[in-house]
Amino acid sequence: MPHNDPADGPGKRLLRRDLLAARNRMTPDDVRESADALARRALELPEVAGAHAVAAYVSVGAEPGTLALLDALRARGVRVLLPALLPDNDLDWGEYTGEGSLARVRHGGRMELFEPAGERLGPEAVTRADVVLLPGVAVDGRGLRLGRGGGSYDRVLARLEVAGARPALLVLLYDGEVVEHVPAEPHDRPVDAVVTPSGVRRFR
Repeated sequence: MPHNDPADGPGKRLLRRDLLAARNRMTPDDVRESADALARRALELPEVAGAHAVAAYVSVGAEPGTLALLDALRARGVRVLLPALLPDNDLDWGEYTGEGSLARVRHGGRMELFEPAGERLGPEAVTRADVVLLPGVAVDGRGLRLGRGGGSYDRVLARLEVAGARPALLVLLYDGEVVEHVPAEPHDRPVDAVVTPSGVRRFR
């Protein structure tokens, strides 16, 4: 959900540009195979296996694919929440009940997103999730995530903290996106684990 955040410095923008260029060179088959592997890895995590509600998102373009995971979670009876981008870049939430419950939405001149078509549950709904899947472009050895630059998930993380909610924070990435160093801002919060097609790495 790109939209420049004032805290998004030049180091982050440069790293993001290079990693997104690498994603754009992937074939549809690469993306599909990775999505299946990511779903398998994520479903093996105890936090995911024991979750009653998971806040996730629908991948677009060459992002690490999430639909296989969303459908597998639903098949297990897990409640899956998906974000809807608000005009101020904050996120509302709705329930995923299958691909038919998604609407294709374009926000201004930005990329089209798939958002829940049904009832809106309010920005606070994310605080009731046991697991929150965060979109990202990279993560480093400290668990610091590089997002798309819109700041939407910084608000989600701040909302979780204010509510005293402690869901497992996971990011789904390709193997080459676990990097040595992500430029950090004071408000950046580490994730608990990264899931890639080849495995899982925990941070705290």
